[in-house]
Amino acid sequence: MRKTFPKREKLTHKKQIDTLFREGKSRVLYPIRFIYLPVTGQVCHQALFTVPKRNYKKAVDRNRIKRQMREAYRLHKHLIPYNPSNNVHFLLGYIYIGKQKAAYQQIETKIKESLVRLIEV
Repeated sequence: MRKTFPKREKLTHKKQIDTLFREGKSRVLYPIRFIYLPVTGQVCHQALFTVPKRNYKKAVDRNRIKRQMREAYRLHKHLIPYNPSNNVHFLLGYIYIGKQKAAYQQIETKIKESLVRLIEV
């Protein structure tokens, strides 16, 4: 699997995002809230990353945290389980809930842990 994060893997459609937040299951791996929803009929796994403006007023800070989360996801997305027989893919949402900026190593560890937990689903 290539370690890229192309546009088709980004969750951008409003209906899918609404479905993810309405029907998805949530786990907290501080400082990240992880929301996932198994779906069929998708071409590939799709992910979105968000940082609330309430906690980080400056766009520079929000963008840096999102960039770190995307990078950690990109490097470890091969851990997401895939079974071609049932064609189930995941919609994934990562929300940064920490009040302080975390080190990249902590973010990477938590995202890696969240992807490993998908195996249990």
